[in-house]
Amino acid sequence: MTDVFGLSHQETSRHTRHEQVVFCADDRSGLYAIIAIYSTALGPGLGGTRFYPYQDEQAALADVLNLSRAMAYKNALAGLDHGGAKAVIIGDPTADKSEALLRAYGRFVQSLGGRYYTACDVGTYSEDMDIVARECDFVTGRTLAHGGAGDSSILTAYGVFQGMRAAAAHRYGEASLRGRRVGVEGVGKVGHRLVEHLLADGADVVICDVNDQAVDRVRLRHPEVDSVADAATLAASDIDVYAPCALGGALTDDTVAGLRATIVCGGANNQLAHPGVEKQLADRGILYAPDYVVNSGGVIQVADEIEGFNMERAKARAAQIFSTTQKIFAIADEEGVPPAVAADRLAERRMSEVGRLSAIWLGR
Repeated sequence: MTDVFGLSHQETSRHTRHEQVVFCADDRSGLYAIIAIYSTALGPGLGGTRFYPYQDEQAALADVLNLSRAMAYKNALAGLDHGGAKAVIIGDPTADKSEALLRAYGRFVQSLGGRYYTACDVGTYSEDMDIVARECDFVTGRTLAHGGAGDSSILTAYGVFQGMRAAAAHRYGEASLRGRRVGVEGVGKVGHRLVEHLLADGADVVICDVNDQAVDRVRLRHPEVDSVADAATLAASDIDVYAPCALGGALTDDTVAGLRATIVCGGANNQLAHPGVEKQLADRGILYAPDYVVNSGGVIQVADEIEGFNMERAKARAAQIFSTTQKIFAIADEEGVPPAVAADRLAERRMSEVGRLSAIWLGR
């Protein structure tokens, strides 16, 4: 039996519980999904749909609760008028994904009446969102052919690079990675685009990925890029910056203890394996750029789609990740707390100050 409220309280012990958790099942299409809405204080929840072969329902629930909370904080610091939400579909996207399943999922999203806007995530793509949209009005991250923003990894990688520049400015006194060795863990959707930005900036790059083909694609295009066997080797190698861009939980106790990098800044969600890791990083003098701050370029991109996508406008907003990250580092220094704590405080302040305005009666 899945204890929704018990797990929600356990996973978010210091924070408000989720507003709504919806379990979606359609046996004939094979759809088994969970939609979690953490907060609508700033507006309708916005967050992607992850299609992943979870070990069981409990693992899927834990993931969607963590991810949806992170989306609330991400959207708040990105300056968006959206709350935090996320969805997971349980299954192997390479084997289980079908038109019927995606359309069934679209009907479940539609049933929430606009409380949740979905988009792409691990295992889902813009083409999938086009299918979901055949049953649902609350879909972003669609293909360019259907008036959408296309691949959101474009601005996700751009935003991570801006956050990394801010970290470099704070740590090294120069907003550039030129001459620095950057280790990128995971060179899929976001990671391979981040490599492009780093090389253009003059960085020395080393990569790893569980998918050998992903590594080969990058090295075929850029033979100067080095590679190592696995994430553990990368994290412990002689690098200046560690960029986790795969799945979450990369920053474990053991990983942090062996890190030689002085900056951690990457595109993965939920990088801290458990509460307290942020303090371990700070105690070791490692500057951590909070993941939900620097990887918000993707949600900025898909949110712009709701009012009619304009890449220049969206990119200009994503460029502000640089100044937001700088502000978080400044607050952390002033208040004597790790950057992750400073980021949480800043996000919670906006959710509280702006969110309370919905209580003002508009006379209708």
